[in-house]
Amino acid sequence: MKKVIVIDDDPAVVDVLQQILTRAAYRVATAADGQEGIKHFESDPADLVITDLTMPGKDGMETIKYLKQHHPEVKIIAISGGGTRFPEYFLPMAKEAGAAAYLKKPFNKQELLSLVEEVLGTGGYR
Repeated sequence: MKKVIVIDDDPAVVDVLQQILTRAAYRVATAADGQEGIKHFESDPADLVITDLTMPGKDGMETIKYLKQHHPEVKIIAISGGGTRFPEYFLPMAKEAGAAAYLKKPFNKQELLSLVEEVLGTGGYR
């Protein structure tokens, strides 16, 4: 079973993503910010990290850069609704920083699961 770490400061987003991924047979861990997500990854690595870009403390861009520098094999999906701090054009910049892909919020269940399978190369196998 593939493991995914979801990093987002919005508990409602974390809850929904955790439910979707768990029902799709992924093992899911969550974190409220980049620092917590990195700490979790360091103690129990994941196959995939899904991180929001706009968060207090260590934001998504810093998290992506850290993870790719120290764990270049990790696959990352960046998510963002734009926000005031990170305009929509920052999602492509997350890909340049090392994210394998990105999704603009809001997205639906099928968009998320299709992208997760594509990034992990599972094609439905977990």
